[in-house]
Amino acid sequence: MTDKEKIIEERNRQSPKFISLMGGKLVDVDIEKCACTFEFDIGKDYCHSIDIVQGGFVTAMLDAAMSHAMFLHDPNIVGLSSLEIKTSYLEPTRAGKLRVEGWAVKQGYKIVFMEGHVYNEDNVLTATASTVSKISRVPGG
Repeated sequence: MTDKEKIIEERNRQSPKFISLMGGKLVDVDIEKCACTFEFDIGKDYCHSIDIVQGGFVTAMLDAAMSHAMFLHDPNIVGLSSLEIKTSYLEPTRAGKLRVEGWAVKQGYKIVFMEGHVYNEDNVLTATASTVSKISRVPGG
């Protein structure tokens, strides 16, 4: 097993319960680029209008991918508090398999700017997000 595979396996074991409830798991990480990719197999329990995922859950998936990119990039980060998050819905995000990518655009010591994308099974971009978050670090980190 490679180091990258070990990181992914460990993070999936420790991930918050809401990620697994939405059928999510971390599938790729680029620690140097501060980026990661999740796959979600989201069921109709998270939908309105038959199979369209409710927007708050779309934002939750994006937020998870963006924040995990930071947690994986810097082990001294123990918390991220969203100061602002904006989600743009470009197409309906339908129940099923989704790829959600998150990455840092610019990082300071206390603030980070991040972005994320949601793609459906046909690789169509259905939603994007941008966020500004406050970074909490371990003391002395």
